[in-house]
Amino acid sequence: MDPIERVLSEVDRAADEIVQYTVDLVRIPTVNPPGEAYDACAHFVGDDLARRSYEVEYIAAEGRAEHTARHPRINVVGTRRGGLGPVVHLNSHIDVVPAGDGWTVDPFGGRIKDGKIFGRGVCDMKAGLAASVFAIEAIARAGVALPGTVEISGTADEESGGFAGVAYLAETGRIRKGRTDFVIIPEPLNVDRICVGHRGVYWFEVTARGRIGHGSMPFLGVNAIDGMGQLLQAVRDTLMPALASRRTAVPVVPPGARHATININGIEGGQRVDGIQTPCVADLCRAVFDRRFLIEEGLDAAKQEIAALVAQVAASAPDVRFDVRDLMIVHPTRTPDDSPVIGSLDRSIRRVLGRGAELVASPGTYDHKHVARIAGVPHCVAYGPGELEQAHQPDEYCRIDDLLNATKVIALATLDLMGAGR
Repeated sequence: MDPIERVLSEVDRAADEIVQYTVDLVRIPTVNPPGEAYDACAHFVGDDLARRSYEVEYIAAEGRAEHTARHPRINVVGTRRGGLGPVVHLNSHIDVVPAGDGWTVDPFGGRIKDGKIFGRGVCDMKAGLAASVFAIEAIARAGVALPGTVEISGTADEESGGFAGVAYLAETGRIRKGRTDFVIIPEPLNVDRICVGHRGVYWFEVTARGRIGHGSMPFLGVNAIDGMGQLLQAVRDTLMPALASRRTAVPVVPPGARHATININGIEGGQRVDGIQTPCVADLCRAVFDRRFLIEEGLDAAKQEIAALVAQVAASAPDVRFDVRDLMIVHPTRTPDDSPVIGSLDRSIRRVLGRGAELVASPGTYDHKHVARIAGVPHCVAYGPGELEQAHQPDEYCRIDDLLNATKVIALATLDLMGAGR
């Protein structure tokens, strides 16, 4: 049996172990916010990697405000050295979003039913972490020597931006150009897709300030909520149609996300709805917006468009003062078309699934942004098990056959990137 077939067979033989490892990860409730059980999960992964003869590092995000004694931000990196070939880094985030309502199974029970594993974060992205670990394990069990070095990481806080996770590893040089050649992030974009980037993000807050007055004489005050309402109306009537007319050439999925978008994430102002009655005109209203911009638009144009719209509304509501504050900025990212990591994954997908890969881009961001912009590593993509539409849903699941197929693909792609068989 040739080496590749031996690797594929070892994945099949390890199927029960791969499923159990995934279930064990799901049962560690690494909920973000606030960042529960990171230390326990990092050590679960690190202890396992150490038993598999990896060199293991635990890297705390020292200096980050979110790294606290109660909720430490702990990252784990395992290194397995082979030959003098390239360094392939397989990165997964260990945090998951809150379970929310609507579940029919225990969100942290790891239930197996109908060929699927259920649980919060199983799709996004603990199955991906399991696939990474057992992809390399299958290579070892098949007796195939690694021509290069593999690193497997479990990192913090991707769901809230990744600043104490991959960004921290990049800022401190743990992932960097010259040290790291290729990065695969097994996010759930579907098992036959390679994700080559994402749209940009401009999160911002608008504050409207009016003048307080007695609620029985509202004409003596200036209602900030009314002012904000005018801005929201302008967003709906003017900005949203303009954004809907713009379409990127980048293959963002689903199709609706190929357009520029804006979402109103939250709004608050005046009396608390469930609070004590206060007969006052609201003198303050705040809203948070999530603007996803296209690589063809650019950040400066997106910001200028918001500033112009706010100024236009302010001119029609002269008694209300508007202020805009930036909250988070992420530039669009795209892997070079000729990147070796795309070719290696495509060849591996063809071998495992019998069909070519579809190149896509993500509607939301992921840790690719930090690998590309901070670490300076251009050869980074997302590929892993799970269906994109399952992420953050009640009764989130990952199909077991997708998990096993992704494990095989990652194993073959890792060898291919290191030059094995070429």
